[in-house]
Amino acid sequence: MQSGHIPRRSALRNMACGFGGLAMGAMAHREAAAAGNPLSPKMLHHPPGAKRVIFIFMAGGVSHVDSYDHKENLFRDDGKMIRFDDARTLAKTRKIVEHRVMKPLWKFKNYGQCGQPVSELFPHTARLADDLCILKGMHTEGVAHGPSTLFLHTGTINSIRPSMGSWTNYGLGTENQNLPGFISIGPSMGNGGPRNYSNAFLPAAYQGTPLGRAGIPAKDATIKNITAPGTDPAQQLKQFELLRKLNTEQASRSPGDDKLEAVIDSFELAWRMQNNAPDILDLTKESPGTLAMYGIGEKHTDNFGRYCLRARRLSEAGVRYIQVNYTDNSNNPAWDQHSNMPKHIEHARATDKPVAGLLSDLKQRGLLEDTIVWWGSEFGRTPYAQNKGTGRDHNPDGFTVWLAGGGFKPGTAYGNTDAYGHHAVEGKVHMHDLHATILHQLGLDHEKLTYRYDGRDYRLTDLHGRVVKEILA
Repeated sequence: MQSGHIPRRSALRNMACGFGGLAMGAMAHREAAAAGNPLSPKMLHHPPGAKRVIFIFMAGGVSHVDSYDHKENLFRDDGKMIRFDDARTLAKTRKIVEHRVMKPLWKFKNYGQCGQPVSELFPHTARLADDLCILKGMHTEGVAHGPSTLFLHTGTINSIRPSMGSWTNYGLGTENQNLPGFISIGPSMGNGGPRNYSNAFLPAAYQGTPLGRAGIPAKDATIKNITAPGTDPAQQLKQFELLRKLNTEQASRSPGDDKLEAVIDSFELAWRMQNNAPDILDLTKESPGTLAMYGIGEKHTDNFGRYCLRARRLSEAGVRYIQVNYTDNSNNPAWDQHSNMPKHIEHARATDKPVAGLLSDLKQRGLLEDTIVWWGSEFGRTPYAQNKGTGRDHNPDGFTVWLAGGGFKPGTAYGNTDAYGHHAVEGKVHMHDLHATILHQLGLDHEKLTYRYDGRDYRLTDLHGRVVKEILA
């Protein structure tokens, strides 16, 4: 027999201790955490305002001037040729180019006690205006989808860096040892693809877990091989115990191998998930009223409604960071209307009711208080028609996102763009600032949340970012 192989007789003898080993593992959970379990709960930098994040990613660039950023000048000057500095001119200094002003295609109305103007695109979310903290002075890096999407997720436009979900998982640990700490629902393979939920140089334990992918119906979006139909549970346990011992033997030959340890940990997590995840992902356990709240069963909202309801169930079960993606698998993501602005209504119809349902559901369950809901795109869109046509170009210089729950001021609008919605001019919030602020609410100091790699300390916000205390309750 070759050296390093476990004799069959020894394997059979040791497998008899499997049940005792599982029981001992459960009893020793706290001791294991103290000994360095990478997913155990961590010490925070300061008292948190929230425990988890649900990020609703509207890929492609929702037009802020057609949704949450009402600009009277766009109605007044519709059709006029006006000079704007154009982000598409990539010279050292941007060129001033004459463009045709394009008014919003949807009417605005004031909502809630806060009087927040919202367009007809989002009537369901608008009715929850008093729960929203709307940031109208956002700006970011990159003018194309790929760089800006990577920047939104990782804080860089071209380097291989950990995603925000991975940083959160690294900084907080998990609330539930039976589930991943970071899940991305329906991610796209384009514009960064897996890099948008990657751990990069962080330990592999903090990698995001994809649930389905863009282009697959939500009904079919699940974690592969989460169940083993037709296999006796006792037989499964025997198989798992044998696999555990083989993995332990392999790990003993390569001490300190981070990737190997992560693979072994993933087997352990997968075993625990088989007994937990199927129930959490099973939406048939929800009441008809809850399903209706998310638009499940309705033609336009069923797909994204299932995504949003799963996000609530996962957050309720203790997943720290959940990303819900509204996108596709192409390089022209959903909200990217360069020549067909009316198509925005199709995407709004598909997402508005599910998002409002998620907020309402979290609120009525008492979860919104310690859950940050973040809604937004990688950038906004221009106040002028692209090439004098019927669509809008990318606009990283001024756009809108909103936050809800998690200790942010409800019923608040912070910051502003100029008279046409082109540039952020008041209460400016860079994407680095937004990252820093969300981490702060989770109890993490963005300047202290670092990881040493390749001779230097890295952080999500690089050398930038400030906590926007003006929006904290």
